[in-house]
Amino acid sequence: MKALTFDGDVAVRTVDDPTPGEGEALVRVRMAGICNTDLEIVRGYMGFRGVLGHEMVGVVESHPDPSWVGRRVTAEINLACGRCAWCARGLGRHCPTRTVLGISGKDGCFAERVTLPAANLHHLPDEVTDEAAVFVEPLAAAFEILEQIHVEPDARVLVLGDGKLGLLACMVLRHAGCSLTLAGKHPRKLAIAEALGVEVRRPDELGPEPFEVVVEATGAAAGLELALAHVRPRGTLVLKSTFHGAVELATAKLVIDEIRLIGSRCGSFPPAVRALAHGRVDPSPLLDAVFPLEDAVQALEHARRPGALKVALRVS
Repeated sequence: MKALTFDGDVAVRTVDDPTPGEGEALVRVRMAGICNTDLEIVRGYMGFRGVLGHEMVGVVESHPDPSWVGRRVTAEINLACGRCAWCARGLGRHCPTRTVLGISGKDGCFAERVTLPAANLHHLPDEVTDEAAVFVEPLAAAFEILEQIHVEPDARVLVLGDGKLGLLACMVLRHAGCSLTLAGKHPRKLAIAEALGVEVRRPDELGPEPFEVVVEATGAAAGLELALAHVRPRGTLVLKSTFHGAVELATAKLVIDEIRLIGSRCGSFPPAVRALAHGRVDPSPLLDAVFPLEDAVQALEHARRPGALKVALRVS
């Protein structure tokens, strides 16, 4: 089959078809989304080698339960062992021996077919188009914010970063009834948030009044320092960015202002699927371009362009 692989160099190559193991399903990929994490991987993040990609929609070709064959699905990206103490506590996303689709130890979905544990699959209702389904994984990550913290209706909340994740976070947080501000640098992206009723600012336009909650989604090392500058004492800073490289952090403000710092990664898929199916979240303004799998290298280059939003691959 054809797949976009990274072995120090990124290219579309012919690789062996995957073979499902015990408890696994074989999924024919229809569409897959390019994430900022994919761009960081080809810069060295996680030291990954193999087939890239973790945001997908596909059709089940084989499954331990034959009734699933032919279903259109998306898939959670963490492949847990299912046996350890963390998994027993329902924390499979933090299983110490987990692999992660297209990120760590598991070939991803920028390919014609992919194998996944049957338990990782989620059926997609007809109301969720393929184009919307590639947003399920990052939208679930946005919903995770509300799973981790309670946002008061009168809270002042700042989202830093007007990329895909920052905009999806705004689409989720605006339903919390809070006073919501998005800070970014790209007029086209800020206009998307403004159309949702979100107050928009450039980072240098943020006033001196701090925010109860700051969501850092810039994807840049400097974002954490900027977030700390705008969170109030005893406020909450939710850190979403992942990138290749290290961050220097002066921790004195965290201690002196008693700021709660929360790392936030993946989220549960059902809330995201329901929000898309019921029309509570419409990610269509975020889809910039769709490329065939054969042009996946060009698609990555497009996704790297300043101001780019979601770029997807149409596989089959």
